[in-house]
Amino acid sequence: MRNATIDIRGEAVPGILCLPPSGAGPAVIVIQEWWGLVPHIQQVVQRLADEGFVVLAVDHYRGAMIGLDIESVGADLAAAAEWLVQREEVTSDEVGVIGFCMGGGLALLAPTVSDAITCTVAFYPAMPWPQYAPDWSRYTGKAAIVHKALSDEASSGSAIGEYADAIITAGGSIEMFEYPDSVHAFFNDARPEVFQADNAKLAWDRTVAFLRACSG
Repeated sequence: MRNATIDIRGEAVPGILCLPPSGAGPAVIVIQEWWGLVPHIQQVVQRLADEGFVVLAVDHYRGAMIGLDIESVGADLAAAAEWLVQREEVTSDEVGVIGFCMGGGLALLAPTVSDAITCTVAFYPAMPWPQYAPDWSRYTGKAAIVHKALSDEASSGSAIGEYADAIITAGGSIEMFEYPDSVHAFFNDARPEVFQADNAKLAWDRTVAFLRACSG
């Protein structure tokens, strides 16, 4: 794992890049949770690289804990995808995305901001915020999966359902997985009060299989 710098609309934006053991593979972008590029997110980057992907996580906070502007994040993701597909280590021109909580909502946005982003994985996406209005029509031929936390159902279930309908109407595909007795952030093993090992393993296995099928 090493530091990387991506040019985004003339700004040098920091991030982290990790290559697979083979040195090359399909590309995946990891989107942070609210907390930024913390060790848990860095661990996800490393785990995906170990699975054979070239993995990039952009520091959407630019090194400081700040609010996020949807348009700016969209520009980050589009630039990150373009930056990745131009690298010699990347073996496909199709990029996958994965995000958690706040990043899960942004992961669902990702295919609408770049033609190169063809599939996305959203873990218990936080929904929605005022500026969140993706152009779902750009999902034509693209795919998404959502790992839902049952504890979120009352607050976000209807929104996710509406987004799924819009993706399908646009000609995309989406599959939503539910997990027994699941709580928000069940994948985060840095938070033992919510981590659920069985649910996390199943979600991870599904994620890796999905990303391999659609981004490489």
